[in-house]
Order: sequence, then structure tokens, then C-alpha cells
Amino acid sequence: MQKSLFGEQEPLFEKPLIKSGTPVEPLVAEAELMALADALPAHLRLGTSSWNYPGWNGLVWDGEYTANHLSRQGLTAYSQHPLFRTVSIDRSFYRPLNVAQFAEHASQVGPDFRFVVKAPSLVTDALVRDESGRGMRANATFLNAAEAVQKFVEPALEGLGSKLGALVFQISPLPGQLLMRMPEMINRLHRLLKAIPDLRSIAPDGVVAVEVRDPQWLVPQFVQALRDAGATYCMGLHPKMPPIAEQLPILRALWPGPLVCRWNLNALHGAYGYEEARDLYLPFNRMVDPDLETRSALVRVIAGTAGAGQNVYVTLSNKAEGSAPLSIIELARAIRLNVQGIGNK
Repeated sequence: MQKSLFGEQEPLFEKPLIKSGTPVEPLVAEAELMALADALPAHLRLGTSSWNYPGWNGLVWDGEYTANHLSRQGLTAYSQHPLFRTVSIDRSFYRPLNVAQFAEHASQVGPDFRFVVKAPSLVTDALVRDESGRGMRANATFLNAAEAVQKFVEPALEGLGSKLGALVFQISPLPGQLLMRMPEMINRLHRLLKAIPDLRSIAPDGVVAVEVRDPQWLVPQFVQALRDAGATYCMGLHPKMPPIAEQLPILRALWPGPLVCRWNLNALHGAYGYEEARDLYLPFNRMVDPDLETRSALVRVIAGTAGAGQNVYVTLSNKAEGSAPLSIIELARAIRLNVQGIGNK
């Protein structure tokens, strides 16, 4: 009998085939995964951060493909995984995408799929980065409303249409001099958010969310800015930020409303451990560092939000526990148990 993903239990997928041609075809999910997907709340969308990982052979893909091949042609296969109803487009952070690029992504998925899209660093980095990713000098377009709308919001909305789920402004860590001017930073963010047109006429499930990497943002003025602009808070699970319990007051203050969450990096690697986690977890095909505490806390937030009829977008990185697809399976199992427990009370 084929070895399963988690030891000696029944396999979740059929044995993968090794292929190099096109198109990329998905693995055929077995009944357990299909039943798991059917048991999840309708308003919940789980997915990963990007999809171009060759190491997912045997988890998502039917064989061996290069990262470039998966980047170009893997999205359709990805979207056919029963638990993947969203994905985070992360490449837009490094360079703005145009309408045609967004439309190409939208054409590869079904009508129920929704995208989480990261805003370009052009407007979310206070410092211009060099080739290594380090900040060099002040960014003149940081939190610039016109740039954000023209280079990000309008192309994403036109290209993705009704398949737009969440536009995420992930504000990178601020230099010390700006951390001392938080009221000014929040006012600039507020002006940007107010300039964004209403998404709902084109994307009924669309939401604007702000993720931060400095806890100094988490003050009442920040909440007021989000609420006034009709935006929400993106709960970022990253070592630079407090644990879920300490971020919940922001979500409670914005309730009722959707949940947007990005689980980026396992806390045990520290605030600057991205490369360490990547090197340790490659090729992202096994669970290395299960974070049961974070998973349990996240399940409660997801169940409460989706159970109240609010949309939920949760994306996970391979750097969260070692393999995003396996993390999603375990998260989905825990959500199903939570939902069943509520139903039995």
C-alpha cells in the first residue's frame, strides 16, 4: 500500500506521475479530502502564498515540474485542489502587475475562486530596496494614494473582476524615525484608503485589508482609520507581530466584518528568519515544525467569523510549518472538528 502523507493512514492522493509536458494536471484527491472540503463553512477560503513549488509533487501536482512552468501554467491545477479556494498573488509586491496579467490569472480559475493580492512595495515600503532587498533611501511614493489606485487597485479590480477577494497592503517595517511619527503615518494611510473606490459593484466579495509589521500601528487611531475607510485589518502571523490573542482586539473593534489572515513565518525562526526557514523546509513537501498553538487559536477565529456569515480569507506560506498544502489539510481538519463541536452544543 502506498505510504500516506501522515504515516500509515490511508493515502489522500493517487500516486503521482512524473511528467514534463503541458498542461500541469492536478492530483486526483481521494474521498477524505473531498468530504473535508464539503464540511467547511461556505464563507471560508483557504489557500497558499503563491503556487510555483516543484516540491508539491505528490501533494498538489501530478509529477515533476519546474518552478517557471508552474508559475505560468500551474494555477488551474492548483485551483482544482478541493481545499484551495484562494491564493495570494505575492509577485505583485515586487513589481506592479497590469490588467492583462491579472486577467490571465482570472481566466485560469473557476467562478468561485477568489484572489488575495499584495500591493506593490512601490507604495508599502518606506524605503526603496536594493537588489538584495535591503532598504536604501526614502521612498517618495510610500503610502501615495494616487500611485496605489493607479498602479494597484484599478488594474487588479479590472483584471480580476468578481474573482477579487482581498487587496492587501502589507506595510513593511518602518525605520525608527517614522515609528516616532505614527499619527502622521496613520493619517497618510487613511488618505490612501479613502481614495480607493468601492470594490463591491465589480467584486462583491472584495475587501481592502492592511497588514503591518510593527506593533506600534495597533492603536485606536489605526482602527478608526480602517473603519472610516471601510477597510479591515489583515492579521499577520509573523514573528515581528504579537500572537493572535494580542491582535484580536483590533478585529473585535472592527466587528462585524471579514477576516483576512496571512500566516507568513513560524515564530520559532524569529523576526529575521525567513531565509533560515526556507533553507530548512525546502522542498516544502513535509510538515517540519507543527505550530499547534497558533493553529488552534486561528481555528477559533476562523470558525467564529465564518460561522457568523462573514467572508474569511486565510493564506499560508511554506515557512509557517514546512509545507503549506499539508498545513491547510491540518487546519481544515481542525476547523471541521470545531464546527462539529459547535453544532453538537
